[in-house]
Amino acid sequence: MKLDELVNSTRDTLTVKRVFGEPFERDGLAVIPAASVRGGAGGGSGHDEKGQEGEGGGFGMTGAPAGAYVVQGGKVKWLPAVDPNRLFVMIGMAVIAYLLMRPRMARARTAAAGS
Repeated sequence: MKLDELVNSTRDTLTVKRVFGEPFERDGLAVIPAASVRGGAGGGSGHDEKGQEGEGGGFGMTGAPAGAYVVQGGKVKWLPAVDPNRLFVMIGMAVIAYLLMRPRMARARTAAAGS
């Protein structure tokens, strides 16, 4: 991919439609979905000792649901999306920390009781 093609492709990809979805309405309630979008790009050009030249680049993007804006009766409310993977990781870390600290807490209780 040529560098100018990469720039044009990146510009076309990073639009507000990648962050905010199409709003939908029903019975006076409007919902506007939103996402968290991240991306990165890189490119370069050069030549070798034989005089051959080349250029190239790449672009990557990822997105995840962030939540939705809910509009009803002239009021806007933000409802965040819940990421179950993050929730399970945090609960797992808390359980591991508890299991690692349990022997120390038992020794501390025994030492305090013996004093």
